[in-house]
Amino acid sequence: MLGLFMVLPVFALYAHDLTGATPLLVGLAIGAYGLTQALLQIPFGLLSDRIGRKPVIYAGLVLFAVGSVVAALADSIQWVIIGRALQGSGAVAAAVIALTADLTRESVRTRAMAAIGISVALSFAAALVLGPVLGGLIGVSGIFWLTGGFALFGMWLLAKVVPTPARSAMHRDSQPVLDQLGGVLADRTLLRLDAGIFLLHLTMVSLFVVLPLTLADVGLPAARHWQVYLPVVLAAIALMVPFVIVAERAGRVRSVLLGSAGALSLALLGFALMPADLWVLIGLLTVMFTVFNLLEAVLPSLVSKAAAAGAKGTAMGVFASSQFFGAFLGGLLGGLAHERFGPTAVYFVGAGAAFVWLMVAATLRPPGQLARHLLPVGELPAAALPGLRERLLAVPGVEEAVIALDEGVAHLKVDNRRVDWARLTAAAAGA
Repeated sequence: MLGLFMVLPVFALYAHDLTGATPLLVGLAIGAYGLTQALLQIPFGLLSDRIGRKPVIYAGLVLFAVGSVVAALADSIQWVIIGRALQGSGAVAAAVIALTADLTRESVRTRAMAAIGISVALSFAAALVLGPVLGGLIGVSGIFWLTGGFALFGMWLLAKVVPTPARSAMHRDSQPVLDQLGGVLADRTLLRLDAGIFLLHLTMVSLFVVLPLTLADVGLPAARHWQVYLPVVLAAIALMVPFVIVAERAGRVRSVLLGSAGALSLALLGFALMPADLWVLIGLLTVMFTVFNLLEAVLPSLVSKAAAAGAKGTAMGVFASSQFFGAFLGGLLGGLAHERFGPTAVYFVGAGAAFVWLMVAATLRPPGQLARHLLPVGELPAAALPGLRERLLAVPGVEEAVIALDEGVAHLKVDNRRVDWARLTAAAAGA
């Protein structure tokens, strides 16, 4: 992810040296990785169930490395687009999450998944700082060579450091399940949340089609752009924390979502309408990244709460695909707007997407505060399932129950304030 993101803050500044470069094709090159990531995330996750986690991850890293080399050697914008699409085709996130689930106990699995999410967020923050520095030192082609090296290092880690699980199993709370896709795609709450992450990444990637040019226009050399990104990213991380607490603990999720969508739309209008000034840009970027970090934290949490028992992995898979489709369309629309109407139009595209998210958020009913719980049930005959499910649902506080024979667990959604844990354990034991 660090390799994919490092190009964002610098590519628009260097792309003019490439044969055939136009604003539209520059935008497409920036967002091309999103299309292949979106198309292949779920299929690669399902493939890892059949042939194993590590073979799929190795294959994805090879594709990422090949794409990096193609982009590094490219002398035309068309070959950079091909390289970026190949980079994105190394869509191994679902397989990595499934491998993590295979290697962790149920009691620590949530923390392991959270650590992966944090690492992706930190990769984005680090890329904004490292991209301009490395762009000044080794150029964009050097960044692509470096990302190819990252892929090789990832393969070494996978071979030498990451354990091979004794067995791979289905984990419905961590990975997509094909027969659950229909139900997930029919859930209106989940669709609204998918639209939220789609529009958020459309907005963010479209921004980077012209933001580096805007910073250069106010007199900041490309190699010093990190001096803007570093304090902005640090301030945004600090500023988002109170809003996350308000959303999660004070039960004000809807207010936080509406406020963030409104702030995002106004910030992008500010880029378009306010005078070009470095301090104005820093203020607007701080708002942008605060909202981005906030929604990156809150929206996945809402997906987890909204997904039916046993369907979290599938819901998160669709959510991730929506995110990458948004990144692709952001690059495409941003490049098209830049080519047809100039750089200011790109900010209006982002503002429009943020406004659509505001409208979607206004119709969203946040999911209830039910907690997920995995209850071991051991090996059971299929004939025992209806009776066990009835017993589990009869326990006060248990709202949903899905029994997965292949996992030997029951996926529950429970109200922690009312659940009778002793009775739940007894019900699972058949008492």
